[in-house]
Amino acid sequence: MTQETVKNPIIPLDYPDPDVIRVGDTYYMVSTTMYFIPGCEILRSYDLVNWEHACFVYDKLDSTKAQRLEESENIYGKGMWAASLRYHNNQFYVVFAANDTQKTYLYRTASLEEKWTKTEIKGFYHDSSLFFDDDDKVYIVYGNRQIWLTELEEDLSGPKEGGLHRIIVSEEGNQRLAYEGAHFYKINGHYYVFLIHSLPHEWKRTQACFMSHSLMGTFTGGDIVNDDIDYHNQGVAQGGIVDTPKGDWYAVLFQDRGAIGRLPVLTPLNWQENFPVISKNKTIPREFSVPNPKPDYEYAPLYGGDDFKNKTAHLHGLQSYWQFNHEPDLNGFKVNSDAGYVQLRNTSVQKTFTQARNMLTQRMLFPYSAAEVTIDATDLNDGDIAGIAALQYRYGFIGVIKHNETYSLIVQTAHKETDNLVLQNALSDITISDPSCITFRVEARFDNQVDSIRFFYKGSQIGPDHHVAFDLEHFTGCRYALFNWATKEINGSVRFSQFKYLT
Repeated sequence: MTQETVKNPIIPLDYPDPDVIRVGDTYYMVSTTMYFIPGCEILRSYDLVNWEHACFVYDKLDSTKAQRLEESENIYGKGMWAASLRYHNNQFYVVFAANDTQKTYLYRTASLEEKWTKTEIKGFYHDSSLFFDDDDKVYIVYGNRQIWLTELEEDLSGPKEGGLHRIIVSEEGNQRLAYEGAHFYKINGHYYVFLIHSLPHEWKRTQACFMSHSLMGTFTGGDIVNDDIDYHNQGVAQGGIVDTPKGDWYAVLFQDRGAIGRLPVLTPLNWQENFPVISKNKTIPREFSVPNPKPDYEYAPLYGGDDFKNKTAHLHGLQSYWQFNHEPDLNGFKVNSDAGYVQLRNTSVQKTFTQARNMLTQRMLFPYSAAEVTIDATDLNDGDIAGIAALQYRYGFIGVIKHNETYSLIVQTAHKETDNLVLQNALSDITISDPSCITFRVEARFDNQVDSIRFFYKGSQIGPDHHVAFDLEHFTGCRYALFNWATKEINGSVRFSQFKYLT
């Protein structure tokens, strides 16, 4: 068996709040996808270092007006997050709460190749962890500041009447981030809850663990990771632990990397007197390797270019690394795999860019990437704007706008002042003579927290560098987004072809 050298972050993309399990010789990871659709992506690995797409759990949640970007509503900064992934009695389970609906959802399936069955667990369980005990009783562990352990009904429909319901850990004095992000396990007869919080005297995420000999006992412990892996005091925390078939243990956590988002980090985990230890000084090893049982296996990429000719079973024919921004209106979306383009047709008029429907997005790559796309804007209507964006709260885009039968270049950037966005338009007086073949380029740089975006047309940078940032308003990493935004009337359409992802 060969060894795979670990370079953290193991995935240079925005996959936050990871939970990881092993089924046989295969590892699965779930992470937060919030408002992107399809939602709740599960990844697959055979060595804990290389990962590929396995499935999406759902292609829509509740189809509310906000989830569909209707009537000026949206779920930016909300939607699903911090899912719990478990495998029990030959079934996969995923549990998560959605902050827009204030509901807790339970999905289950016998195979990741099959459709997931959706139900709800009565109540709202923040950052929950599903736990099946040896006696077939099932519990959910959740909360912020106060971490609760609640017994569920056998069918997981809600809290069990008269069942166990208690606070197992609390952190009342921390005015920054108190304990949350629970991951609960029973290992060798002992119960463990892993939690994230911030150091109380400074903003730095740290990972804690508490252990008890019984569900009714006292949970004791403290921080087990306090490390930034040499990156700007950005702590590493929140995630799951998993063992290998040979009995070695690892933790998969995440680290903030600025506007790019939160990236997964892998670390070995050892046990001393039945308590997990990362290292003596609570830091993650800078160099280590893991066994790779399938060195010749080729993992499918989690990002990439697309000529839109390779029709797949995912996402209405697209590659699995594409996601819509919110639930799409499929009446305004079409893939022509013969000709090699995606067509976006406007089905609603929106006042603001981020309300535009049917945006197609991809995660940006750390520390640098660029994307080019070719656009046929011939069939835009008056007032339509189509192009490619760096999608975040402080977004920016380069595009073509049609006005009075004239096609012009437009760059719009959003800047945060106090609690509001200030929009700036630039260079809308540059006329585009041939709207049938326009190529735009976006460059993104995130190393050392630079967090800058550049826009290009015909080889020249248009406008100054634009600064993006990870804001709570959207709560997600910056993404490339192909869009068509109607400001006056519906039915204008645009075709995107030859999307190139450059690293």
